[in-house]
Amino acid sequence: MSSTSTEQLKALYLQMCRIRWTEQALALLWRRGLVSGEMHLGIGEEAVVAGVVGNLDDRDAMALDYRSTPALVARGVDLTSILLEVVGSPSGLCGGRGGHMHLMSREHLVAASGVVGAPGPLACGFGLAARTKGEGGVAVAFFGDGAVNEGMLMEALNLAAAWRLPVVFVCKDNRWAVTTRSSELTGGGLRRRLGAFGMPLDRVDGRDVESVAAAAAHAVARGRAGRGPTVILASCPRPEGHFLGDPLVRLTSTVGELAAEVRPLVAGLVVRPGAPLAQRLSAVKGIGGRAAAVVIHAPARTSDPLRRAARRLPEVTSHELTVVARREVETALGRVLREAVSRA
Repeated sequence: MSSTSTEQLKALYLQMCRIRWTEQALALLWRRGLVSGEMHLGIGEEAVVAGVVGNLDDRDAMALDYRSTPALVARGVDLTSILLEVVGSPSGLCGGRGGHMHLMSREHLVAASGVVGAPGPLACGFGLAARTKGEGGVAVAFFGDGAVNEGMLMEALNLAAAWRLPVVFVCKDNRWAVTTRSSELTGGGLRRRLGAFGMPLDRVDGRDVESVAAAAAHAVARGRAGRGPTVILASCPRPEGHFLGDPLVRLTSTVGELAAEVRPLVAGLVVRPGAPLAQRLSAVKGIGGRAAAVVIHAPARTSDPLRRAARRLPEVTSHELTVVARREVETALGRVLREAVSRA
């Protein structure tokens, strides 16, 4: 897919739409109280996931992080079974035991983990198995930029390079490790860290599905040819923050929210007893700096990967594909809601 045709772009855009509508369906289920715990959405990652998965076939395996639903959708896993799993239904993909952070499908050679950095070693296992079978299969590991400070991922990168495993490491870089700027935590910088193991590294705009697809095509071809692993570093703004309802995003989205939080912070500077004033000022400054960083990068959040892809297609075509994806997801969502009502 190094040179994307109109038909290929249509297929990619349809997958991106399926992913987006599925994530929005998950958000609806969460807001209705049908999903326990936090909800980590993959909105903003559509181009990265669709561009990579579009280059895979039945021989290939994927190791996913806890934003796993986009990749499963792109892989062709049944939408209803995914949604049922997330709401804890026994009819779900994993019998209702995995939730959205631990989805897996043996049939599709896909497994997710809620442990940060775990996709790296899992993908090495998949890659070793693929090489042993000798059928040209590759493995893909999806992870966030915060994971590069996890030892297991560093060991996996080293192992893949040393053993020349057919693994494609895909780093989804949104510049944040939960509420901390990744640049404050990653010595030497993200690109130098990931590129330190001697394997090729391709940095792409993760909002541009054609750029991602081209990079993935090259990486997958290298793996199939026995030339070893590749890293794809894809910039990937995440508009919903770390999880749905992220207070950092909410805090900076409206003046009212910001004012409500600032007042107690300022008042806390003079409350006695407590930490020295210098420490308090430093803490407030740190919170303010993180809030400012969210505001500064707000324009990047408006660069929607779906809109970018839609602009490269005739308006009628993009609309038709959007409708197709929306109907598919709404059909699955309707089944899930009906089951939820019957169970209640």
